[in-house]
Amino acid sequence: MVKGLCILGATGSIGVSTLDVVARHPDRYRVIALTGHRRIEALYRQCLQHRPRYAVVAERRDADDLQRRLREAGVKTEVLAGSDALAAVATLDEVDYVMAAIVGAAGLLPTLAAARAGKRILLANKEALVISGPLFMEAVRGAEAELLPIDSEHNAIFQCMPAGYRAGNPPAGVRRILLTASGGPFLDTPIDQLEGVTPEQAVAHPKWDMGRKISVDSATMMNKGLEVIEASLLFDLPPERIQVVIHPQSVIHSLVDYDDGSVLAELGNPDMRIPIAYGLAWPERIASGVDPLDLFEVARLDFRPPDLERFPCLKLAFEAARSGGTAPALLNAANEVAVAAFLVGRIPFTGIAATIARTLDAIPAGAAVDLDSVLAADARARAYASDLIAAAR
Repeated sequence: MVKGLCILGATGSIGVSTLDVVARHPDRYRVIALTGHRRIEALYRQCLQHRPRYAVVAERRDADDLQRRLREAGVKTEVLAGSDALAAVATLDEVDYVMAAIVGAAGLLPTLAAARAGKRILLANKEALVISGPLFMEAVRGAEAELLPIDSEHNAIFQCMPAGYRAGNPPAGVRRILLTASGGPFLDTPIDQLEGVTPEQAVAHPKWDMGRKISVDSATMMNKGLEVIEASLLFDLPPERIQVVIHPQSVIHSLVDYDDGSVLAELGNPDMRIPIAYGLAWPERIASGVDPLDLFEVARLDFRPPDLERFPCLKLAFEAARSGGTAPALLNAANEVAVAAFLVGRIPFTGIAATIARTLDAIPAGAAVDLDSVLAADARARAYASDLIAAAR
């Protein structure tokens, strides 16, 4: 049976890789909706190739322009605009699977809507889960939605879980999770030189092809910190049972340590099409287009513990994970503001962690009783972090 697919964030790296996998299996998947925020030209080309029923952009003016161009090209795609349209296309009856790949907090509401609609959610936007935490997992369980993690690490963990495992439940017989990290571009850079690194250096990830924001998060290891919070929720384990392991080759994507002493690992070339194909086809497996792993070429696998002096963002994330409530939302919001400021040269690289730490010190975490309380915490942290950055200039 052909499955209908909505891709939230189609023009980003995850969305592009998803369409690559889907194009290899036209008998299994049909693209129903694509969203592209303000990347109109890229979305236009995707619509020409995949002919979705709907496309969504941020602004009405861009929607009208894209609609005109598609009509002139003979493409019948209907173009919508605004945040409400994101949730609308993610909950369409003809949509079976939703790839949640919008970066940052903007992806929360449509992803949550998809969960409440009982869709299979391919979760590539970790912020949606980090921000809303148990609220998101309650929505998944309440609507009996299927949640498949797409982050390479969480997807690897999911693959190593006991047969029949469903996300959000405590895994039987599991002692701990070993979450691997490449260490990013500054793994061996002298700590006293980190303040002077440039945005161009920070986004030059040694292994993965990612967007600018996620690449900076990898360089600070906030990306891994958010993944710790995500893993704690996805696999119902406390942060104390999650260990971060630096693995520069990025061949082992994560491991699961069992009570009997067995450790299961998922290995593969560093290509996001592997977890995407797994999420699309689960519990089956389909071709992803990725070359087989050549262990002789890899030759060696190295591991080391993370240096929390070098990566203070990782320490802050563990603290937020232990605090719970709205602490992860405060952490994520301050990080998004700080990373955006760094990318335009308003603060130094080391100012990212400093901004987050000061924001968390100033704003106490509360209970995440509902979505309004989470969004209020998010807004408060953004305002405070923005004020900090403005005052420092």
